[in-house]
Amino acid sequence: MNTPSFPPLFSGLAVESQVDPFDKACAEATRGCDAGLVVHDLGANTLRAALVFAPDVQLADAMAILPLCGVGFQNALGALGPPEVAVHLEWTGGLRINGAKCGTLRVAASNADPTAEPDWMVIGLELPLWPENDAPGETPDQTALYSEGCADVNAMELLESWVKHTLVGINTWTEDGVKSLHKDWRGLSHGIGEDISINKFSGTFLGVDEQFGMLIRAGKTTHLVPLTYLLEGT
Repeated sequence: MNTPSFPPLFSGLAVESQVDPFDKACAEATRGCDAGLVVHDLGANTLRAALVFAPDVQLADAMAILPLCGVGFQNALGALGPPEVAVHLEWTGGLRINGAKCGTLRVAASNADPTAEPDWMVIGLELPLWPENDAPGETPDQTALYSEGCADVNAMELLESWVKHTLVGINTWTEDGVKSLHKDWRGLSHGIGEDISINKFSGTFLGVDEQFGMLIRAGKTTHLVPLTYLLEGT
């Protein structure tokens, strides 16, 4: 069986289908594994993976890695899939392919203090390859990768491409700051200008602040939901 090939400083760890790569990556990070660990499960119907990072900035700034990984996924699929396939990113980490929901990104960190530098951060990816049932018309807002003209996209190559493009994004972010990431993410974002309810706020999704916090306009008031709201397990 072939194993994924990753850039230098990245290492792969395959897990069985009953093991959640995201949970495994968090456990390995807690035990002190090196940054660059890629925990993955290349299942028949689902691609699941998680990347371990060790950001050297405070958590509020490090959370940019979540949208960065989303842009990295779009770039990865764009390099392998048909040019007409459209990928959009939800602020909450959801992925959309050709307008329908298709997988998600998750995030965890060693702590939830936005002013502290985290020891580690984990970004998880879960992507359905095949639909769960034979009647996709029953769930028109849900899709799977191979239902959207991407049947020739190899899951292992997509994982490799995601890691590679995410690394490019990390290097650009480190050298140039978040300006280009903001531009790239906004061009792919889903739901700006639409009504939304999140945390305890309801209103119009205006966009994001410089740390990718969600701005929600309710009447004459604009509320901010920081991206740390999406952290799991802290």
